[in-house]
Parts: sequence; C-alpha cells; structure tokens
Amino acid sequence: MKNGKIFLISFILVILSLLLYLFKSFLLVIIIASLMAVATSNINAKFLHLTKGHKFFASILTTSCMVILFFAPFFYTMIELAKTLKNFDISLISNTLDYIKNYQFTLPEGFNFLEPKVKEFLASIDLNNISKQALNYASSFTKSGAKFLIDMALICVFYFFANLYGTELVIYLKSIVPVDRNELDDVLSEVGNVMAVVLYSMVIIAIFQGTLFGIITMFYGYDGILMGAIFAVSSLIPAVGGALVYIPVSLYEFASNGLNSALVILIYSIVVISFIADTLIKPLIIKWINKKLVKTPTKINELLIFLAMIAGISSFGFWGIILGPAILTFFISTIRMYVILKDKKLI
Repeated sequence: MKNGKIFLISFILVILSLLLYLFKSFLLVIIIASLMAVATSNINAKFLHLTKGHKFFASILTTSCMVILFFAPFFYTMIELAKTLKNFDISLISNTLDYIKNYQFTLPEGFNFLEPKVKEFLASIDLNNISKQALNYASSFTKSGAKFLIDMALICVFYFFANLYGTELVIYLKSIVPVDRNELDDVLSEVGNVMAVVLYSMVIIAIFQGTLFGIITMFYGYDGILMGAIFAVSSLIPAVGGALVYIPVSLYEFASNGLNSALVILIYSIVVISFIADTLIKPLIIKWINKKLVKTPTKINELLIFLAMIAGISSFGFWGIILGPAILTFFISTIRMYVILKDKKLI
C-alpha cells in the first residue's frame, strides 16, 4: 500500500513536470489570465445567472466584457502608435531639439550662476545621436508592442478557459486540501477580493489619469482621446509612467508654441496627475473600490496592496501590477492556512 502511494505521487509529479514543460512558454500568460479570472469571478457569476447556468455562453460574455473594458484600449493605443511611428517625420525631433539648444533664455536673478552651466549642457547635446536613439526606441517599441499584443491575445484565450473550467478546478482543490470548507472559502475569497481590488483600481486609475491628460492636451489642439489613451497605457509602465508622454509633448509644445504652453502642460502633469492623482488619490480610489465594488471588502490594508503593486512593477515589469498583490495575498493566505492547520493539530 505504501509503495503504491509513493508510486502514484511520483507519477503525478512526473506528469505535472511534463505539463509545466509543455506550457513553459505560456506560464506567465496562464497565471495572469487565471488571476484576472479570479478578479472578475463576480462578473462571470452574474452572466451565469443571466444565461441560466450556461457556462460556455457566460464565459464568452465575460471574456467579451473584459476585452471591451480592458484590452480594447490597449489595442487601440498600440495600433494608433504604430500608425503614427510609421508616418513619423524624424526631423520633428531634430527641429525641436535644435530649437531648444539654440534658445536664448535668462534665468531669474537668484539663479544667474546656473546660466553658464545650462548653456554648456545645451551646447553639448548631440542631435544626431539623439535622433538615432529615437529611431532605435521606435523600432524596439514596434517589436515589443507586437509581442505585447500577442500576449494579450493569448491572455484572452486562457482567460476564457479559466472562466469556463475555473469552478470545477476550485471544487477539486477544495476536495484535496485538508481544511474545513468554510475556512478554505474565506481564504480563497480573500485572494479573489484582493485580485478584484487590484484589477478594478488599475483600470479606473489609468482611465482617470488618461482623462486628466486628455483634457489638458485638448486645449492645445491635440487629439484628446488618443493622447488620453496613450497616457493611460504609459501610466502603467514601470518607473517612468506618464513621463514618457508629458515630457516629449511639453518639449514639442515649447518648440512649436512657446514656453508658456509647455510649462502649463509640464506643471499640470507633474502636480495634478503625477502627484495629486497618482500619489494622493490612488490609495483613496483603492480604498473606495475595496468598500464599494468588491462584494466582501478585503481584510488586507489598502496601502499594503498599493505597495505590493509598486513592488510588483519593480520586480516583474508591467504584469507585476497583478503579480505583486497576488504573491502578497497568497503569502498571507498561506500563513492563515498554517495557523488553521496548526490549531486543528493537523501539522
């Protein structure tokens, strides 16, 4: 009997290893899709109710809803950026930098000592090198953007199957974990609630910041919808975020329409969007989502979720915004699981 049990466990581990090897190129995509399915399980449950328990149609509706609300803006932004880069005149960069380099400026009286240093720095700018770097970045963006779109398409596919078969998998996991059903439901509910808070807050904050930037650029003759969508997407990029958009726009505005409009866009972006919206309002939005949009508010502090999102972005890049809080939640849930098992003297 003991030998049979060892053989069965060994066989399962071998099959699991082969399965992981088979899907090794898609593991990250599968994990992201699964976490998103967990986060939107309440939406899938509502569609299940509307379709009278028809899982296939409910999964299609849930996936369609997610594509429209979450993925469609990414596709739109990537496609529009690709079109812009394809027809982009590189001389615009050279002309803008040349204008800045030769601009005659005077600093306020208290900062006169800095003027020679600033002029020396501007004179040292190598326009040819910057233009080449811009072309390299554009080429790199095109390649990474294409890979990103492929990953998102795969996430949509795995997200559909996660919604379709997720319930059966959860039921199976509950049957093999040696923990009381109600206690295990509490742990899994906590994971789902945190994922919901992360996903909803990520979408709402990106839309909020994109709208703020779209409004200010619209006043200066830009396509507000496109600029807002670009800013919303860039706000999710690790480290640099919206600066990838508002700094080039401010420089271009400076070279095209003068210093005043450039300063308005730059200061507005830094103060209103980067500081007030991103630093001050974002934790409040996370807190509001936790109380209003999630069925059962998570017990994990909103600031801790926010820090996990930042840490996830730093460690894993773009998708770390989902992976960071997920790892934190699973860690806390594992500790709770250990306490439960210890209290029941099962370990």
